[in-house]
Amino acid sequence: MASHNRIELEPGYVLHGRAYRETSQILELFTAEYGRVGVVARGARRPKSALRGLLNPFQPLRLSWSGRGELATLTQAELGGVALPLAGTAVMAGFYANELVLKLLGRNDPHPDLFLHYSSLIAVLAKSKGDDLETALRQFEMRLLDEIGYAPNFHLEAISHEPLEPASWYEFNVGEGAVPALSGADRSACYRGSVLLAIQQLDFTLPETRRAAKTLLRNVLNFHLGERGLQTRRVASAMKR
Repeated sequence: MASHNRIELEPGYVLHGRAYRETSQILELFTAEYGRVGVVARGARRPKSALRGLLNPFQPLRLSWSGRGELATLTQAELGGVALPLAGTAVMAGFYANELVLKLLGRNDPHPDLFLHYSSLIAVLAKSKGDDLETALRQFEMRLLDEIGYAPNFHLEAISHEPLEPASWYEFNVGEGAVPALSGADRSACYRGSVLLAIQQLDFTLPETRRAAKTLLRNVLNFHLGERGLQTRRVASAMKR
C-alpha cells in the first residue's frame, strides 16, 4: 500500500459485476481492510485480457486499484488462494450472501472481522448442503447484523430487560424485541425462550431453532432492507415455483 489512493494486492472477492462500455466491467468488491469498493476493470472483457475468467464471485483474489471517489480503477488482480467451486443450492446461497453485503454495507466502510466470516462462509458453502448450509447462512446473517449495529436481542425481554426464561413463550417484534406471549396467544407465532437463546448463541443444532431463525432473521433483514428487498429471494422463489 503506497498511498491512500493506490492500494496494492488487497485480499478480496468480487460481489457483483456488470458490463461497462464495450470491453470493460464495473465491479463491486468486498475487501479485507477497505470494505466494499467499486472499481472499473478496463478491458477485462477483451478475449485476450489477463483478467478474463478471473474476476468471478466466490474466488479469493488479491486486488490492486487506484483513484478516489465512488469508482476507482482496477490495476491488477491475481488468485489469492484455491478457488472453491460452489454447486447447486450453495450457488444461490453465495449470491444471497453477496447481495446482503452489497445492500447493507456502505462503500469504503471497513469490516475486517466480517470479511473473515464471509471467507469462512464461502469455504463452508463449497462443501456443505442441507442443514449445514442453513446453519452457515444463519450464522453469517447474525454476524452481519452485529457488524452494522442492527443485531437483534434474543436473550433479554424488551420491556423489563430481564433474561429470557427457556421454558417461557415470547412474541418477537423487529422494532421492539421479545415480549412475553399473552395467555391464549397463537403458539405458531410465538417462540420458546430456549429457541431465542440458542439463536443468540449461534447454536442452530436443533431443527426448531433453524426454522425459527430463518423466519426471524428474514423479518429483521427485511425491516432494514426496506423496499429494496433481495433479488436472490425472488429468483429462488421463482425457481421453486
